Amino acid sequence: MRDKTQTNSAAPGDRLVRAGAVVFFIGAVATLVTVAPLFLGTTPFPTYMFGLSMLMAVGFLMAGAGVLRSVAAGRRQARAGR
Repeated sequence: MRDKTQTNSAAPGDRLVRAGAVVFFIGAVATLVTVAPLFLGTTPFPTYMFGLSMLMAVGFLMAGAGVLRSVAAGRRQARAGR
């Protein structure tokens, strides 16, 4: 089976995992920017920055959905190979 699989072929959940990683990274940067004023003693950022911090959770869920989609596709392919 491995000899038939191309190394550059994209599995069904790969794009979702990559997009989730990007969204997670953006949320992580927003979290650092939001928390920094607490340690530096400056005025806090507006409320929407806290909303941007939630992108970490959204990215994590997107990546998890991509992994589950990839697992489901692998199981379907394994069942078809029987």
